[in-house]
This record gives sequence, C-alpha cells and structure tokens, in this order.
Amino acid sequence: MAHRKGTLKPGKQRKLAFSAPSHIKRKLLAAPLSSGLRERYGVRSFPVRKGDTVKILRGDFSGIEGKVSETNTEQGRVFVEGVTREKVSGTSTKVSVHVSKVMITNLNLDDKWRAQSLERRKRTRETVAATEKKEV
Repeated sequence: MAHRKGTLKPGKQRKLAFSAPSHIKRKLLAAPLSSGLRERYGVRSFPVRKGDTVKILRGDFSGIEGKVSETNTEQGRVFVEGVTREKVSGTSTKVSVHVSKVMITNLNLDDKWRAQSLERRKRTRETVAATEKKEV
C-alpha cells in the first residue's frame, strides 16, 4: 500500500498505514489463505472478516484454530474464539492477534458481495496469466 506513495522508508510506511482512511485499513486487514483455499479461489490473500476461521501461526497461541469473533481495523488485529488470558482478578479477557500472524482456513461467504469479489479477483488473475502466456 505505502509503496504506491513512492516511499520505501519503514517509518513513512507505518505512518501511511496508521493514518490511512478506513476503506484502506480494511484492505490492510488481509491475511493469506490456506493452500486448499488458495487453489480453489486462485487468490493468495483476502481481508479477514468476522465469521472466518483462522489458524494462528505465531506467538503464544500458535497452532490454535478458531472463528474470528471481532476485528479491529484501527490496530490491524483480530479476536479469535478460544484465545483468552486470565487476569489477576481471575476473570478472563479476549486477546487480540495481529492479522499478519494468522492464516485463513475457512471463509465466511454469507455475504454475496464477498463471494463476487473472490470470483472477480480469480477472473482477473486468470486473464493476466493468459495474457502473459501469449506474450512468451
């Protein structure tokens, strides 16, 4: 995202990501798809949404797979069911996981526009691949 603005400096990229408008921050909330989903939809990554099933790849909760119960676009984090931490008072609280540390294993396609977006992206990739083959 930030590279389109013409900078490779990490500080400027972070600033652009943190100060981005909400419609761009939603796209920054994208995570890679599992190999099975990648083959089926022909897409490498897709924005995470409530109801998707994700697998945590890094951190204290690595290996845990669960449904996304909530997303936080401001911080780029997701809350996964079953990922909690016990507080000193004895109550448990949800723990957020950064979206770069998860992989989508099952998509929630209840929304018809989301399914159409996947199809649109797949067709675009196929068209580009066909064009590249003709050039070679």
